Amino acid sequence: MAEQNELKLFEGKQIRYVWDDEREQYFFSVVDVIEVLTESPRPRKYWNALKTKLNAEGSELSQNMGQLKLPSSDGKSYLTDVATTEQLLRLIQSVPSKRAEPFKLWLAEVGRKRLEQLQDPEQGIEQAISDYRRLGYSEAWINQRIKTIEIRKGLTDEWKRGGMEESRDFASLTDIIYKTWSGMTAREYKRHKGLRKESLRDNMTNVELMLNGLAEAAATELSRRENPKGFQQNAGVAQRGGDVAYVARERLEQELGETVISDKRAVDFTNPPEELPFNAADSHDKESVEKEISEKE
Repeated sequence: MAEQNELKLFEGKQIRYVWDDEREQYFFSVVDVIEVLTESPRPRKYWNALKTKLNAEGSELSQNMGQLKLPSSDGKSYLTDVATTEQLLRLIQSVPSKRAEPFKLWLAEVGRKRLEQLQDPEQGIEQAISDYRRLGYSEAWINQRIKTIEIRKGLTDEWKRGGMEESRDFASLTDIIYKTWSGMTAREYKRHKGLRKESLRDNMTNVELMLNGLAEAAATELSRRENPKGFQQNAGVAQRGGDVAYVARERLEQELGETVISDKRAVDFTNPPEELPFNAADSHDKESVEKEISEKE
């Protein structure tokens, strides 16, 4: 299922995009982006020439892009080259445009920090704390979130040791844990909170974070003891870890007399925007910070 919209950027010019529920990604019209960046009267011809140039240079960027039907000015929909956010940022680097400079500077800064964090993982944690503070999260929430990041790392290390593949198995095992303790898969949980691309964990309350952390910590300890191999054994361990958190959730809800599964998002429990130190000229603005920390998921 896809939801189509128009996004206005740069002097009212429109960039068509489509949200794909299944892949949980935005896909943007490449021709529209080219037109905005280059102000070319023939953006489609410019894009075709650029694709030829990229292919000649050995770049597989354009080959990895797909096509989707997007509405045109005549009211009909036509297949159009589209790019994900990541592909779009890479494409912008290939377009000689003054309007692309802010994106290039941002990419260079993100790349520099990422290299530093790979060399010193502690920097990654320190950067995450700084970013969460800038987004207005409380110190108590930040402390809990950092703990869950560490727990998650321990669990994924166990999954790798058990022969699980990140691209194929991690999402399925995570869904088992979520479903067991919360009654929802990750996608269902995000819909419950009204989220799209945003990180689910970055929009959990303290209690939700603690319960999910308990589930993953329990699964990690069980895995270390039992050394599961293959998907079925790891899935069984994941479900048992989720069961531990489900029991804790039931007991807490009995005491509180209400559910702890919340539809609240970060905007409901962080500081109001006017209290955050962001301004339009900040090259590392709120949207950039949110994207960075969502990628740490």
